[in-house]
Amino acid sequence: MKLRDTPSASPALWRSLPCPAAELRLDLVLPSGQTFRWRESSPGSWTGVLGGHVWTLRQERDRLWYTVYGGEAAAGADTDRLLREYFQLDVGLQELYRAWGAADPLFREAAKDFPGVRVLRQDPVECLLSFICTSNNHISRITAMIDRLCQAFGRRLCHLDAQPFHAFPSLTALTGADAEARLRALGFGYRAKFVSGTARAVTEGLGIEGLHHLRAVPYAEARRVLCALPGVGSKVADCVCLMALDKADAVPVDTHVWRIVRQRYGLELGGRSLTPRAHQEIGDFFRGLWGPRAGWAQAVLFCADLHKGRDLAGSRDRDKES
Repeated sequence: MKLRDTPSASPALWRSLPCPAAELRLDLVLPSGQTFRWRESSPGSWTGVLGGHVWTLRQERDRLWYTVYGGEAAAGADTDRLLREYFQLDVGLQELYRAWGAADPLFREAAKDFPGVRVLRQDPVECLLSFICTSNNHISRITAMIDRLCQAFGRRLCHLDAQPFHAFPSLTALTGADAEARLRALGFGYRAKFVSGTARAVTEGLGIEGLHHLRAVPYAEARRVLCALPGVGSKVADCVCLMALDKADAVPVDTHVWRIVRQRYGLELGGRSLTPRAHQEIGDFFRGLWGPRAGWAQAVLFCADLHKGRDLAGSRDRDKES
């Protein structure tokens, strides 16, 4: 099957939703560490896996265009709904930016060049197991690990220009007796036992339905349940709460966010290391500052910090080359 990288390629197989750039920027949201399943397959086009299908997305003239491979017959209202839910497009982002900026001049300054950063609503199983892999890791390496995980354990969906695409593995696929050994052979290191261990713990305990039910319980309860799983600490639990379990007030705290708090806000919260106390105090600070969608505001600052770090690294590389 050939990649369809623009709506002009097979226009009958593309659909679109109204979506101005101020409400969503694919180039800021998809590569910034919320998800690890999307690639910029050609300039401005993003191809990845969502809901058991392979999609290509593109933004043009205040519209979000999409095409679904192998799912042409199913395209329509259902795929529109799935995409709206995934990007949570019913949440008005511009109004939130204005409110956060009014409450926090530092946010307003940092966010002015980064419109359209919103939080995805992901499948809880995929989000949970993916973020277990983020410990002591960086985005490009995590993306490669998740790709290997899907190729080794997931169902093959299709080939695009000879590149295979796979669904995210089922919990059953990751609970086999040899799963941990296979994950280690794929380069997961110590994370292998946590991925297979959590898959087993969910299967034998909560179950998939129970994991989804955490969307309906208070944030503190969902966080407590997640932190009892192998390899899940405060940061991973908060990422899953925010990006899969509808806890918009969850504020994931990693070294990026910790540095932002210390350097930009001048606060020494939680001591000199990222202890559970630090996670709680930093999260409480931002919830008090930004309100009930503090996790969304944090995603904007994280994206801005990440992109500025990339720009700085690129500048250093160019300096070395000159």
